Amino acid sequence: MGKNLLQQRAGKGSPTFRSPGWLRIGKVRYPNIFGHLIGKVIDIVHNPGMNAPVAIIKLENGTKFLTQAIQGLVVNQKIEFGKGSPIANGNIIEIGDAPEGTIVCNVEENFGDGGKYARSAGSYAVVVGKSGDKVLIKLPSDKIKAVSNKARATVGVVAGGGVIEKPLLKAGANYWKYKVKAKKWPIVRGVAMNVVDHPHGGGLHQSVSRPSTVSRNAPPGRKVGHIAARRTGRKEGK
Repeated sequence: MGKNLLQQRAGKGSPTFRSPGWLRIGKVRYPNIFGHLIGKVIDIVHNPGMNAPVAIIKLENGTKFLTQAIQGLVVNQKIEFGKGSPIANGNIIEIGDAPEGTIVCNVEENFGDGGKYARSAGSYAVVVGKSGDKVLIKLPSDKIKAVSNKARATVGVVAGGGVIEKPLLKAGANYWKYKVKAKKWPIVRGVAMNVVDHPHGGGLHQSVSRPSTVSRNAPPGRKVGHIAARRTGRKEGK
């Protein structure tokens, strides 16, 4: 008999596939607080599974929260939080207060979602315009996104830029990088396996050698390839 597929083993559950959530220092997001407050950077720490360093900020009302550290942020630095905060490096503002051309990061889509855009190490978004109650920002992907003018954002660029340029040097480094992110690595291609180990395995060369579309209701051992594909083949004219 062959072995179970990777997704079958992951679905069954085991220590191999357990998410290392106990390593996380907490949720990195803005607190749901209205008004204008003064805060201080207590510490800058590493959160396993994230490339960007994390700043621990304590507000004057006693609230502590975690947020992406931005370039130039230092411990004991004073920051301002909320509506009416000046456009200064490290301050958390309502993006509707930012003039065009302002560089921001960790941008919310709507007030209270904690931050969705430009959160990874070295990334940032640029305010490019305003339309009604929406603010247009240019994301790192060059896509233009409309967010609420009440959404919050941090002025500056997320620290840790260039971290992915460091060579991994050995496979073990890549293994641990993915393990802390709760991802299984390496992933072996089905066509590279033996016929007993995968529906795509076997044959005189590495190819599926049969239609790779399968039903949405296929059993777990067969459900690989193009699952419930809307269409197959090349598009007309290509």
